[in-house]
Amino acid sequence: MFSSPDGLCTIGELAELAGVSVKTVRFYSDGGLLPEASRSAGGHRRYAPEAVERLALIRSLRGLGLPVADVRRVLDEQDAGDAADVLEAAVDGRLRVLGSELKALRWRETALQLVRDCPPEERPARLRLVGAVAAPPSTAALVRFWRAWLPARMPARAVGAFLEVAVPQPPDDPRPEQVLAFARLYAFVTRPCGGSGSGSGPCQPRAHSAAGARESAVLYAGLATAYDLAGGEMRRGAEPRPGEALDGFVDAYASTYGTRDTPGFRRRLAGQLAADPRIDRYWELTGEVLGAPSSHPEPTPGTAHDWLLEALDNQLSTGAGGRARR
Repeated sequence: MFSSPDGLCTIGELAELAGVSVKTVRFYSDGGLLPEASRSAGGHRRYAPEAVERLALIRSLRGLGLPVADVRRVLDEQDAGDAADVLEAAVDGRLRVLGSELKALRWRETALQLVRDCPPEERPARLRLVGAVAAPPSTAALVRFWRAWLPARMPARAVGAFLEVAVPQPPDDPRPEQVLAFARLYAFVTRPCGGSGSGSGPCQPRAHSAAGARESAVLYAGLATAYDLAGGEMRRGAEPRPGEALDGFVDAYASTYGTRDTPGFRRRLAGQLAADPRIDRYWELTGEVLGAPSSHPEPTPGTAHDWLLEALDNQLSTGAGGRARR
């Protein structure tokens, strides 16, 4: 390929063959990506014929945005005789990075549209609201909110299972109303415990006060089943009423407190749950983030809880305070 007697070429000849600048060849050589075959008597770099193909590979990898460290790993594996696995891993890693960058750009674009399209007098507040959320958005603040809300000694597996259904994942390609809802949800969970900004009010429901590790696991396992049953009723359009879902709901609390499901317990439970701190706004915004239409919202643990609490109140108001008869 090269015309010199020793079959090597200068840095200038290599740059010309590869269609790059001498500065580029020198950069990759100094970084160890493009080894020199030798040096001339005058100290000038000399390259073997395979340097042309190696330089083309480097340029292709860099052109796809792979960082120098990944390019080095691919070249090292190629020198060892097998670069396929390392190349696949490097490409997969770059695709993940690009996916995150694209998601961030889509969220920023939609957030900017929200600021641009709102009335001028609302623009400063809207800017502060949506600008407080990172892009791409993180759910870390929502997770922290729930870890403060849930029983302190609740087993990690039970916490993880609850977080999967309680923390909405932001969509990759959001509509404006979803970005706005997530920004409002972020603002909600980063306020003091009272939710009103005053810092007053308990962070945790009183129902959690008696829950140790075992009891909290029992409580949330039972609630998960009751919420699922209530969700089925809600999808069918059923009004809050006694039944299997309500019985399971009450049983979850009775088991936590080590007592029996009696009419008296149901009355005490209804009063306690009615006095516990409310986070209805969290569940409303969660539905909006998930994109559920307001006319047919998908049940959430919060809306199922409210359905069950209303079912309990309805049962008590009729004077039937015990387990539903079948």
